[in-house]
Amino acid sequence: MSTSVRDLTERGLGATLRRDAWWMAPALTALVLGSFGIYATWAAWTGAHYEWGPYLSPFYSPLLRPAWWPLSPAFLILVFPLGFRMTCYYYRRAYYRAFFLDPVACSVGEARHNYRGETKFPFVLQNLHRFFMYAAVVFIFILSYDVWLATRWPVAGVAPNGDMLAGPTQFGVGVGTLLMALNVVLLAAYTFGCHSLRHLVGGNVDCFSCARGGRARYGLWRGVSRLNSNHMLWAWCSLFSVALTDVYIRLCAMGVIRDVRLF
Repeated sequence: MSTSVRDLTERGLGATLRRDAWWMAPALTALVLGSFGIYATWAAWTGAHYEWGPYLSPFYSPLLRPAWWPLSPAFLILVFPLGFRMTCYYYRRAYYRAFFLDPVACSVGEARHNYRGETKFPFVLQNLHRFFMYAAVVFIFILSYDVWLATRWPVAGVAPNGDMLAGPTQFGVGVGTLLMALNVVLLAAYTFGCHSLRHLVGGNVDCFSCARGGRARYGLWRGVSRLNSNHMLWAWCSLFSVALTDVYIRLCAMGVIRDVRLF
């Protein structure tokens, strides 16, 4: 007797005729995203070891220290990049499958049968993605400025505890500078390849040559589309680069490793 897809769905979660390791992708996604979430929460909660010399962790940029805020300054910052990633179209698919098992994978039975989409709280908040995208674009310029500051080294050197010594500065590049620059490049590729940005620059237009500024919009749309075609790649690479940059600066600030000054 043959088994239909509908029969497998009605049997419940995980029912499938697939012979491959379909569970590998959602399990690996859950492991990586869960690990990043735990580390980012810990790094933000500690409120320490986020600066060394001219380096500043992306978790704490821009560095805000208002007198009225009793917690780590990172919590004033992370809400924006975290909101952008949490509402990202790609990450929605990734963590829906990994954590909610909805859907688990193609041709695999689900636990829920009444699909309501993202019309109920808290999933209706996914519609805020475009607004988080505006903030994410601003952060690209803020982090770029941090890279510039990471090339300004005091002539007198850096104190053993990582503090910048007073006095004139000169141009210099260390391994941390390169990591911060790479992080900005990957974050920019991820941010400027956003589906919402692609719609913003090219949406609601049936004819680019007929629209005001159509040639410029078409060029922007093509550029965003090129980045968007590898949106998943940029999403993962930028996630790792943010964590790696914070880990490197943290280890330098803790005295575990020494930054290598290239020139």
